[in-house]
Amino acid sequence: MMPEAVKGFIFDLDGTVYLGEAALPGAVEGITRLREMGQKVLFVSNKPLEPRDNYARKLTKLGIPTSADDVITSAYVLGYHLAKTSPQLRLYVVGESNLLAELRGFGLTVVNEFLDQDPMEVIRPDGVDAVVVAFDRTLDYRKLNTAYQALRNGAHFFATNADKTCPMPGGGIPDAGGTIAALEHMSGRKVELLAGKPSMLIVEVALQKLGLNAANVMMVGDRLETDIFMGQQSGMQTAATMTGASTREDVARMTTPPTYVIDSLAELPEIVSRT
Repeated sequence: MMPEAVKGFIFDLDGTVYLGEAALPGAVEGITRLREMGQKVLFVSNKPLEPRDNYARKLTKLGIPTSADDVITSAYVLGYHLAKTSPQLRLYVVGESNLLAELRGFGLTVVNEFLDQDPMEVIRPDGVDAVVVAFDRTLDYRKLNTAYQALRNGAHFFATNADKTCPMPGGGIPDAGGTIAALEHMSGRKVELLAGKPSMLIVEVALQKLGLNAANVMMVGDRLETDIFMGQQSGMQTAATMTGASTREDVARMTTPPTYVIDSLAELPEIVSRT
């Protein structure tokens, strides 16, 4: 059976559209041409480090005019979801300042400032209803201990994303996955809610913004275990780009390979014209 016509694209950012501060070869040309063809485009990032308008400004500077409404992040999705479902929760966040601000922007209560304890002190953070774990380059023992004690005390366990590493020029750097694994190992608890890829939460928000059904959308990314898996699970067509974390050898080991494997986003307009 032929796949349905593609009417919109969801693009991962790091390792797919750009790497560091430079657009990847073919990215600007490919996305520009897709827009000229009438395709809807949305950018999705698991990184909760910056507001959506910062990502939009970066894309615009790279030659891909973008507004904040064209971008969703794991931080945005988590805030949006919790504001709708559990606005009363008091959150302790293992994350950076943007994530705290983003969650507060949804009217949520973040209690980090009240729990700045001596890192060696064993505390019982009774005022924490949920721990939120994210990509955090300021992670220290105090944060880890506070999160652990809150989980021991019965707090919910949420995360923005579970990526093991974040792609950077010259190689990846540790991401939220390691922190989650450490807290799961220590506490014997498992993450209850994941906002970012490959969660269906981020899919729901993305499809809402595009105004399209999953069957008419193509998910494009460099990570097979998040981008491509999420697209497949939600019924999207998928394109794995070989510009980031994955190789053709990785694809060959998959039980269910992506719909397309590409070396550049510049190949996408031709793929669309054939469907």
